[in-house]
Amino acid sequence: MSTYLPLFMLLIIIFITQRNEKMMIKNILSKRKMGDSKMFELAKSFLGKECVIYTFNSQLTGVIKEINNGGILIDKAGNLELVNFDFIVRIREYPRNKNGKKKSVIID
Repeated sequence: MSTYLPLFMLLIIIFITQRNEKMMIKNILSKRKMGDSKMFELAKSFLGKECVIYTFNSQLTGVIKEINNGGILIDKAGNLELVNFDFIVRIREYPRNKNGKKKSVIID
């Protein structure tokens, strides 16, 4: 009986994570159908600025070079990266202290 409990718990965890992934995909597809133009227009205000871009499972730091309906082009220390616009959760300008220097630690 004691060996079945961990297996049962593992199955529950797998079921919950798969359900969350399906919900996330469903939300992305519904956004595409509606046309998320407000977020697109707001993101254009960050062009040319150094920003922190939060996705579902990571964050990127770099200068935003280009924004279009499909994605955001980021210059990260000379390397270009393309991030799918549908997976972006939050964009914010890189925080600076009162002297204008970049903060070494970002606390959210």
